Amino acid sequence: QVQIVESGGGLVQPGGSLRLACAAPIFIFRFYVMGWYRQAPGEQRELVASISSGEHTNYADSVKGRFTISRDNAKNTIYLQMNNLKPEDTAAYYCNVVPGQPDYWGQGTQVTVSS
Repeated sequence: QVQIVESGGGLVQPGGSLRLACAAPIFIFRFYVMGWYRQAPGEQRELVASISSGEHTNYADSVKGRFTISRDNAKNTIYLQMNNLKPEDTAAYYCNVVPGQPDYWGQGTQVTVSS
């Protein structure tokens, strides 16, 4: 069983910031494009940011300019720095390879943006 562990979520006011972290097994981390996904209640899961092994990044239009994905190869960890958070960013956040593999979904980390 592949274990991907997300952390860093929480409750934050609109305009605030959070940094999420995702630790993945080395055989996934080193060779695949990694991505952060989110799923709000009643919505489909969506890819919000991705990063390749060569650190090429892509972002959903809804988070461009506010979110930054990065990776630490020494720690097999990817991060999602989220700034200027909005209530519509409220969701459970997950990381996985791109495209998402069913066996790799972790528990996720909840982000709630509310005043």
